[in-house]
Amino acid sequence: MNKLLRPMTAIYLLKGNKVLLLYRQGGRVVNNVYTGSAGGHFEKDELSDPRACVLREMREELSLTEDQIENLRLRYVALRYAQEKGEIRQNFYFFANLAEGVSQEICSNEGVLRWVDWEEALGLEMPFCAKFALEHYWKIGRHNDHLYGGVATQENLEFVPMDGEEEGRNNNSIANSPFSEPLL
Repeated sequence: MNKLLRPMTAIYLLKGNKVLLLYRQGGRVVNNVYTGSAGGHFEKDELSDPRACVLREMREELSLTEDQIENLRLRYVALRYAQEKGEIRQNFYFFANLAEGVSQEICSNEGVLRWVDWEEALGLEMPFCAKFALEHYWKIGRHNDHLYGGVATQENLEFVPMDGEEEGRNNNSIANSPFSEPLL
């Protein structure tokens, strides 16, 4: 069976102890749940450049440009098989701060935006992988600069650092298996 790949990006804008979330309405894939501040599908010329995709989505949906944000960083890459759609979803999650002097009164053409305290944000209904990424960022990711990767199961999504760091990693990886032998 042939599986389709759906690469998508999302950006979470931060200001102090709040995150800007979008209650997305009328979306093709995600609808009537909270998502990142902006995000969407890659265009053909962006397939090798998630940053270009997220900046375009931010410009289209929020009318914000790169000079109105600070510290834009790709922090999470997640894979999930969406069986109901027969597609593999590849999500690139970016985080950035709203620059000083930029109004927090931001509108979106995709739904209703709200600045939300972290405790409230973590209790809101949102897409499966986005929820895990946001929770991980709040508990761990905001305290470091790692890029994390994860593959979702039906019940869970565990992130591990993709830059070789072992912090927070469990011992069930193949590298720790008694069956792993050095390659000759």
